[in-house]
Amino acid sequence: MRKWWILLTYIVFTVLIIIPLLKMTSGAFSDGFSGWSNALIRPEALHALMVTGIVVVIVTCINTFFGVMMAIYLVRSHWLSPKIKGFLNSVVDLPYAVSPVIGGLMIVLLLGPESIMGAFFENIGFRIVYAFPGMIIATLFVTFPLMVREVMPVLQEIGDQQEQASSTLGAYRWTTFWKVTWPSIQWAVLYGIVLTVARSLGEFGAVLVVSGNIMNKTQTATTLVYQDVENFNVVAANSVALVLAATSIGLLLVMEWTKKRRGVS
Repeated sequence: MRKWWILLTYIVFTVLIIIPLLKMTSGAFSDGFSGWSNALIRPEALHALMVTGIVVVIVTCINTFFGVMMAIYLVRSHWLSPKIKGFLNSVVDLPYAVSPVIGGLMIVLLLGPESIMGAFFENIGFRIVYAFPGMIIATLFVTFPLMVREVMPVLQEIGDQQEQASSTLGAYRWTTFWKVTWPSIQWAVLYGIVLTVARSLGEFGAVLVVSGNIMNKTQTATTLVYQDVENFNVVAANSVALVLAATSIGLLLVMEWTKKRRGVS
């Protein structure tokens, strides 16, 4: 019976992942290498990939800093009541329960040109929705739980005895974090960074709603793929999608290799 379940798993894996990847690869190179390269060096493709890269870097930095802070706060704040911790945990998990499209719509309703806050920011010359800041906020909304959920279990497992001992000996909180807490959570943070980068690269729904998908302005690689498909430019769509898929898969493979190396050491 176990062999049949393993066989079924391989079949599902092949149908849902391997075959689409092969189809994407063949579609990207259907016009040869020149067709693939021409699709990537288009001005709109270069701009979309550059915007995607900038979004990924900014979101990863913000998500790492605040995600680690939130994880420490939820685990180490013993003075918080269980109800408040439960509420904060629910807020962290909100992106898992809400569709990214709905998340993007919430941002538009809150910070869009027709909202009070959005109108205020536009009056001072700082546009959020249908501009770069909105894309950052939308991607942060989608990726925020990843870092928190990677770091929290590690903090719960190691406990706080060593941190309390460090504080008792007179160490500052910052020193305690770098000397005691950080060595224990650094691998979890690394995994969170890899997952955040991979998720940011592939984000579509929330960014599409918030950005407006304006070519050479607020277009990311994923929304460019969507536009190419709408325009029946299948080769270009497959080419850009293949780059995103290869990057994400490469990052995940590096993470798995790092896990194995860590286990060996």
